[in-house]
Amino acid sequence: MTKRWLQSLPSVLAAVFAAGVTWAEQIGDAEAGAEVFTKCIGCHQVGDGATDKIGPHLNGVFGRAAGANDGYRYSPSMKRAGDDGLVWTAETLGAYIENPRALVSKTRMSFRGIKDPVDRANVLAYLRIFSDNPSDLPEAEPTALATDHDIDPAILALEGDPEYGEYLASECLTCHKSDGTSDGIPSITLWPTEDFVVAMHAYKRKLRPHPVMQMMAGRLNDEEIAALAAYFQGLD
Repeated sequence: MTKRWLQSLPSVLAAVFAAGVTWAEQIGDAEAGAEVFTKCIGCHQVGDGATDKIGPHLNGVFGRAAGANDGYRYSPSMKRAGDDGLVWTAETLGAYIENPRALVSKTRMSFRGIKDPVDRANVLAYLRIFSDNPSDLPEAEPTALATDHDIDPAILALEGDPEYGEYLASECLTCHKSDGTSDGIPSITLWPTEDFVVAMHAYKRKLRPHPVMQMMAGRLNDEEIAALAAYFQGLD
């Protein structure tokens, strides 16, 4: 399958590059990215006729909310990330490709990630040309490249104090409901602690785009985030 796909690359790239290559090369080398994408084709398709396989198709992925490809069955963590405001931009998608579980802790994607920043930039350039109206889609920065967004295992291992978390939670509970009802604002009651910690650190790094949550998370240190995670995970 990989050999046949590579043999078809010249005609595929000739068709898409005419419209998208100039913009895409500002991120990386789209033609080189097509070859990097061969690591992904066991689970994902992109381009004309692409359909969902083990993973969702990646047409139009830039500017799309996480977990929002209609018809594909995402993990609860991925759906939660999308409901919480995660949108795929050059920055967030780059971080996810680098280390999927550092951004969405219980994603079903078992891929270990692409550690080489040049390879990541190139595959982003390739995927970018399969999104509609590239110049109109949101970017954290139009040519943003991912940096190291891995969370230190020591941070994930912190055991939070739920009583301290309850003290800190007063601001959270002005919007989020302790009984788990959403009312237009995602519930964080009973979140697994790792999901909570990963989400809050993603806000601190401005990977998740909600400005209020970025501000709130930016005020918190690692121990305070762990305490909040313990409190919300333990609510009845």
